[in-house]
Amino acid sequence: MASIDTAAPPGKLRREAGVIGLLFASTTSMIGSGWLFGAYHASKIAGPLSVWSWVIGAGIIMLIALCFAELSTMFSKSGALVHMSHASHGETLGRLWGWMLFLSYAPVPAVEAEAIVTYANNYLPHFLKGDGTGTLNLTGFIVSALLLSVLSLLNLLAVRALLRVNNTVTWWKIAVPLVTVLGLIAASTHWGVWHAAPGTYKAQGMFTAIPAAGIVFSFLGFRTAIDLGGESANPGRNIPMAVIGSVVLAAIVYILLQVAFVMALRPEDLKNGWAALNFEGSAGPFAGLAATLGMGWLALLLYVDAYVSPGGTGLIYVTGGSRILYAVGDTDSGPQSLTRTSRAGVPWLAVAVMWAVGVFFLLPFPAWQLLVGYISSVTVLTYGLGPIVLMVLRRSQPDAERAFKLAGANLLAPLAFIASNLVIYWTGFYTNSILFGMLAVGFAIYAAVFHYVKKRPATEFGWHHIGWLALWFGGMWVLSALGGTGHGFNLVGFWTGMALVALWSLVVIWFALRGALPAEETGALMERIQHGN
Repeated sequence: MASIDTAAPPGKLRREAGVIGLLFASTTSMIGSGWLFGAYHASKIAGPLSVWSWVIGAGIIMLIALCFAELSTMFSKSGALVHMSHASHGETLGRLWGWMLFLSYAPVPAVEAEAIVTYANNYLPHFLKGDGTGTLNLTGFIVSALLLSVLSLLNLLAVRALLRVNNTVTWWKIAVPLVTVLGLIAASTHWGVWHAAPGTYKAQGMFTAIPAAGIVFSFLGFRTAIDLGGESANPGRNIPMAVIGSVVLAAIVYILLQVAFVMALRPEDLKNGWAALNFEGSAGPFAGLAATLGMGWLALLLYVDAYVSPGGTGLIYVTGGSRILYAVGDTDSGPQSLTRTSRAGVPWLAVAVMWAVGVFFLLPFPAWQLLVGYISSVTVLTYGLGPIVLMVLRRSQPDAERAFKLAGANLLAPLAFIASNLVIYWTGFYTNSILFGMLAVGFAIYAAVFHYVKKRPATEFGWHHIGWLALWFGGMWVLSALGGTGHGFNLVGFWTGMALVALWSLVVIWFALRGALPAEETGALMERIQHGN
């Protein structure tokens, strides 16, 4: 049997990523700064029910990940998420989605750099303003930009070397949370805290905590294995295993961490209720709890991990985002210069763009919490396309080769789309207004350039293939306004709003399927994507 040639000709990526490399790439994308803060914020919103927030969040992400696992074997190219939308609804959707994906990846290295600087400010108080908002000062901004430079330079390594570095980091990132779990549970003596302060939290907090506490943010990285699909010698086997395995692994770690956090709290910490939870060291919640329990060694370990975990996540997000940009150039959705690769097979110009845009995001979002809110909103929106594309391709390309075929996709894909929209609904009216407003402006600019600058006719724009987006985004914005979360007008109850979101999701699916490309055109596009230059 002939060996697989992994060498990369000029302008191409090397196929050197194995299943462990891809699994750990996605895992380290998920276990970053989110685990350092998520349990604390979830407890404030949902009390002891916060454990179920992580279970529900993991279930939602797994539904979505299963859809992407099948799609990844049909588009085994780096930046595959960009190619998928081209095949289902044409170049306009593909271009819009490619840039939305990029805007969801680019700020993540920045938020991880901010997390490192924020933790460091506890013992080097030179990086944040003294107003208690967690906002970077000029020194903090410069240090964060320098950290982004280090992450970008490491990304110029060949993918095999990069993933070898990441594998080592990931073992650390799994071990430290598990040590934290064992240490906090062993030292805990207040088992009755599970029943403390009843009436100071509500069942709906289980759901609103999913976006608000950073639970969604903490699971965002499963798609990294898909982004690196073009650099795997056996993507049909390796990508689904990595996608599904990373979600399971991260879910186990996060659920155990939430259990340990709640068990480590003292009754006096909850004297004013769960929403008012605050204790010495809460700016670094797990380290603060460890110090409270007399475990100075664990607190020190957690402060060290505040460099490693965010740094590892930021490193691999520069990798994933640069591959999205590579695909943007490869599909003519952006400058073809983005496909330029180094001798090591790395898209170096795309890495440079990731650094520059990451530094830019430090300016309008100079605090960890602000940047996490933006990332969660825009990324969840990009998740919703996966189930739609899967349903389209199951109908139009039933005989296409699929190394992994999702059982029960006719049920699971609609459920995944509904779940994506529920997360958007739980995010609240205020955040959704900013998000959809930003998208409306971006779309208007794109349409103006298409029609008035490039002078291309409306028949080439593909309006009939993307009209369902207006229904989707507009309907979700209206439902957010009707609800009471995030400064909504509270015209419908929380549970009624969830039911309306589910019904509206089914309406959007119907229009999205009707707006798909003809089967012949989709088949030709898929052939070109898989075998084109």
